[in-house]
Amino acid sequence: MPIDYSQLSDPNAEYTMRDLSSETMGVTADRGPRDVEITDVQTTMVDGNYPWTLVRVYTDAGVVGTGEAYWGAGVPELVERLKPFIVGENPLDIDRLYEHMVQKMSGEGSIAGVTIHAVSGIEIALHDLAGKLLDVPAYQLLGGKYRDDVRVYCDLHTEDEADPQACADEAERVVADLGYDAIKFDLDVPSGHEKDSANRHLSQPEIEHKAEIVRATTERVGETAEVAFDCHWSFTGGSAKRLAEEIEPLDVWWLEDPVPPENHDVQREVTQSTTTPIAVGENVYRKHGQRRLLEEQAVDIIAPDVPRVGGMRETKKIADLADTYYIPVAMHNVGSPIATMASAQVGAAIPNALAVEYHSYELGWWEDLVEEDGLIEDGSMAIPEKPGLGLTLDLDAVEEYKVEGETVFDEA
Repeated sequence: MPIDYSQLSDPNAEYTMRDLSSETMGVTADRGPRDVEITDVQTTMVDGNYPWTLVRVYTDAGVVGTGEAYWGAGVPELVERLKPFIVGENPLDIDRLYEHMVQKMSGEGSIAGVTIHAVSGIEIALHDLAGKLLDVPAYQLLGGKYRDDVRVYCDLHTEDEADPQACADEAERVVADLGYDAIKFDLDVPSGHEKDSANRHLSQPEIEHKAEIVRATTERVGETAEVAFDCHWSFTGGSAKRLAEEIEPLDVWWLEDPVPPENHDVQREVTQSTTTPIAVGENVYRKHGQRRLLEEQAVDIIAPDVPRVGGMRETKKIADLADTYYIPVAMHNVGSPIATMASAQVGAAIPNALAVEYHSYELGWWEDLVEEDGLIEDGSMAIPEKPGLGLTLDLDAVEEYKVEGETVFDEA
């Protein structure tokens, strides 16, 4: 029998989980000009180098906040499912609304996955909205800033990603022409020596090929840029250890996600077996998911993805925990300017920010989605002093680049 969602979507329905709505909690104080209610939540998907899911939260004050949810099948539908739980609520109660959404969606998997993607998109929009209502930048809502700009590292690709010299050439071009002093390449690329990729084992020729990519790029730009390498959870623990050991003499910023994310014990063993810095965290959800990585010192660099991990405040909580272990934060990011700026706002507000990823250097219209320009200059993102995220969505550009069949947001 199909599930009947009508009862679950009814804000007046009875629930067995903890209810954190303002009505149930008795939140009735008159806040004067801060007495604002959410009236609607909408999404539009943009056809970028990933299907970016933009989220807008509307209020009876005429102020709108814009956020972004990490992509994934069903995310817009999940945002729609969340709407009844926050319409009528005060958008300034960000922490309570976040917990309220997680509680209400517990039956649909609010520990991880696309449910948390949807919650994250709304949470980011709430920060943009609250900043506009209070006339402060989003970083101020997170406790103020440590820095005026945040370092950005550029994720690079070539037509032949398996060619070490092609990678070195692209590294040299991007560093010289675009001004980045931090870049990343993929290492889970074909070497021509594969026997059976399903078993995740790397033969010695495969390891030597990957080490040659590392060697060629670091030697070419090592004096002017830091270079990281992403494995996308592809290798066995033993192969990851051998690869990390092979590249120890080279100037590697970090080796990212060398083993699958489910087994923290293997991750810890890999990290503690090598002096090559290991970065992990993109595929782990909420502070609860990141906790073991940090407490067991299974990472050298933690890499949460803001519109995926639970949003801006959740990332701040992860960063605070990481700081107790003196671990820096390099935020994974494959999003539009909205997600990128949300990540940068968090980076401004935490002491241990290392960098924010930029994944769209080959996409010529990335910046067209917002009215502001010059967002990334010389490998750095300046933090605006304008309220909220400090960006203004260009609805004409959203219309132009939307996913086919999508409906663009209503005007404010």
